[in-house]
Amino acid sequence: MLRPQDTTSRERKNLDGLWSFRLDAEASGRDARWYAAPLADARDMAVPASFNDVVADAAVKDYFGDIWYQRTVRVPRGWDGQRVVLHFESATHRATVWVDDHEVVSHEGGYTPFEADITEFVTAGDEVRVTALVNNTLSFQSIPPGVIEQRPSGPAQVYWHDFFNYAGLHRSVWLSATPQARIEDLTVVTGFAGSTGSVQWTADAVDQDGLDVHVVLRDAAGEVVAEGDGPTGTLDVADVHLWAPGDGYLYDLEVQLVDDGGEVRDSIHQNVGIRTVEVRGTEFLINGEPFYFTGFGMHEDHAIIGKAHNNAHLVNDFELLDWIGANSFRTSHYPYSEDVLDYADKHGIVVIDETAAVGINMGLGGGIFGGQGYTTYSPETINDATQQVHAQAIRELVARDKNHPSVVVWSIANEPESDTQGAEDYFRPLFDVAREADPTRPVGFVNVMLAPHGTCRVSQFADVLMLNRYYGWYVNTGDLAGAEIAWTEELQGWASEGKPIVITEYGADTLSGNHSLTPQPWSEEYQVDYLDMNHRVFDSIDAVVGEHVWNFADFATTSGIMRVDGNKKGAFTRDRRPKSAAFALRRRWNKEA
Repeated sequence: MLRPQDTTSRERKNLDGLWSFRLDAEASGRDARWYAAPLADARDMAVPASFNDVVADAAVKDYFGDIWYQRTVRVPRGWDGQRVVLHFESATHRATVWVDDHEVVSHEGGYTPFEADITEFVTAGDEVRVTALVNNTLSFQSIPPGVIEQRPSGPAQVYWHDFFNYAGLHRSVWLSATPQARIEDLTVVTGFAGSTGSVQWTADAVDQDGLDVHVVLRDAAGEVVAEGDGPTGTLDVADVHLWAPGDGYLYDLEVQLVDDGGEVRDSIHQNVGIRTVEVRGTEFLINGEPFYFTGFGMHEDHAIIGKAHNNAHLVNDFELLDWIGANSFRTSHYPYSEDVLDYADKHGIVVIDETAAVGINMGLGGGIFGGQGYTTYSPETINDATQQVHAQAIRELVARDKNHPSVVVWSIANEPESDTQGAEDYFRPLFDVAREADPTRPVGFVNVMLAPHGTCRVSQFADVLMLNRYYGWYVNTGDLAGAEIAWTEELQGWASEGKPIVITEYGADTLSGNHSLTPQPWSEEYQVDYLDMNHRVFDSIDAVVGEHVWNFADFATTSGIMRVDGNKKGAFTRDRRPKSAAFALRRRWNKEA
């Protein structure tokens, strides 16, 4: 699947704006055919946006169940004879879509795109009604998981990920036109030897009888540097300008379908960053050079709009990453908007790309969410059906993001239970799925401290060890000297595995403006001292190749006594004001600052 784009043969129409919106707590709308007429008793809702905080109503904020979106759109008159596609960049956590009275697509998974060919249901120049039934309920067979519990007050959605279950149409919706004979997918793999780069392409075409594939590679100035023919092949690029951290140099690869007379029948464009990624012993190499990750776990999270993509926020967040000296981030804990990865490509920011598999760990409940009394892996909880949904989430993540040079690691889960036989049986085939989908990048998962070194049964499958540790916060609270000893001891154990280690989370909740003469938990001074302690530990272990602070900015969570107005571990507040920690990190990561 290719994202809609405007080319010489393709056109797209953005459907963002105000949609009609209605909650359906009784789940009666499908049987009542709400899609077959203008949505009755509807209110306005912005798209893209999470619906939860837009409306001043607690019942809306915490709602789970069926959610209806609808709008009309006029198909451009000039699209007559073209293939017309309806494309959703995401719908959290699943959706069914109708065009007028016709059901055209259903999709499971809240953060990857899906689309439908609606050519037979539309007429160029006419209006058409688009209806999306979104559902945000989590179960043991969804990614991420959750459960509906029956309580005296009624049913309640319970989930085990430590961020708010924002839902809705978070990203753009498109109507697009393509030729019937078209490029359907493209895979690019890059490399280099000396000063000569290589771009290997594989183009999947549809209805291409009598048409040939022709590719043209242009540099950033628009000059043609290589051309080739065929559905697959390799281009040599002389005097290559490599994509590198801090240097987001991009070539443009145009893939064409051409007829015998040389006329272009379809054309797509793909940004290409020529670079290599490799794990060698305890080193993580980009373009053959050791790379050390500095940055954050982040969230798509802002006031009012929730997880909606917004370009102003995008630019501001990347400006702050540049200011603080970060060279990377992890898409914790779900795939981010494709616009975010495009921007990372352009600006040379390195990305660990993660699925939405977070909360697969019932053992975490006692500390943050309250005890659940569930077994993580069992026929009734996380089971074979969950594994299949998880596998599809991995495939869709790789299919969407495989051509982004910024993406250097696939993270297939965050903090799952990983010290049991059930965990080993569950994850072994999922690593195979990831490597089959993309054999060119390292694969890993993020280990939680409930499975310390010597007990984890999933890390054996990983190319890179990614560790979340909170010595000095959740354990050794307030005792940074004891935390340093315990953390050093465990990290030395992990270093003996002979793999590179990225510390993907370490942090301390901090209330902005809370100061203390002697560093106390929740004070800005304690957060700085906590980070300094961690950095001494990291610097003492050669196998550590990166540090990602948790978190870039404060973010919304479910309510509870462990979370006061959200998670406060940010180096920045939710509205992006720096805490003292931000300046300390800037001094460490940006030496000239």
